Amino acid sequence: MQNKVAAVSVTAIVWGLAGGLFGAIFSGLYQILLALGLSGWQPLVGGAAIAAMATSAFYGSMPVAMVGAMAGILGSIGYLMVAGQPVALAAIALTCGLTGLVVGQFHAWLLPSTTRPLGVILTGLAAGAGAGTLLAVALALFGQPVSPLVIAAGVVALVGVLFEVTRPKILRGCFNWLPPGIGTPVVAAVVATVVGCTVGIMSGIDAGGLDRAVSQGLREAMAALPSGFTGGMIGGAVTGAILEAVGVPVEDEIEHNM
Repeated sequence: MQNKVAAVSVTAIVWGLAGGLFGAIFSGLYQILLALGLSGWQPLVGGAAIAAMATSAFYGSMPVAMVGAMAGILGSIGYLMVAGQPVALAAIALTCGLTGLVVGQFHAWLLPSTTRPLGVILTGLAAGAGAGTLLAVALALFGQPVSPLVIAAGVVALVGVLFEVTRPKILRGCFNWLPPGIGTPVVAAVVATVVGCTVGIMSGIDAGGLDRAVSQGLREAMAALPSGFTGGMIGGAVTGAILEAVGVPVEDEIEHNM
């Protein structure tokens, strides 16, 4: 009994911290996507999917994600030096994505690569899109304004549950059907693209006169970070504690059985 309480407590702390980070990223992305012109269910699904995918990249393989982040920073700086202002979001995304792909391929050439990082970010993408869709439907049925803190807590809880439910099947499919060398380059390219787009948005994008709206969105995104972090931390801690209490297998056990 004492070991079970300790395991639940540790899981709640770890998931709470991870959920706080995820909730802050989601809240910021949600405000930025609103500023870019998305509405209704679109910023919920898009923000949850991107945030879950990016967070899962670091969760799945920290070294690969760091390589991708470095490639995104270098690619975006190189683009800004060559192209200058204003920034075309599609162009900087393509530049950083290709940079991440090349750097990731070099990393895979130096060190053995598996499909695990790719499987984890695909799981995050599926869980984020599913959680955003469910949350959008729930908010539409509820029909009343909901606090950003509650939204962040809800999306983190949904993503956590869906991630654990879908992870075994997606990881098993990646191990069985995809070549091992594809994981590192693709994950590095995805992370580099996200980082490059973030730099591009903060630098000012050419989006048909939306620069002022984007600036306002960035201010609102910064203002939403505390509530997003708090809500995500609550949602993550509660969800992690429940999953541990009911005996959901941890990742090591899942991969050991593959």
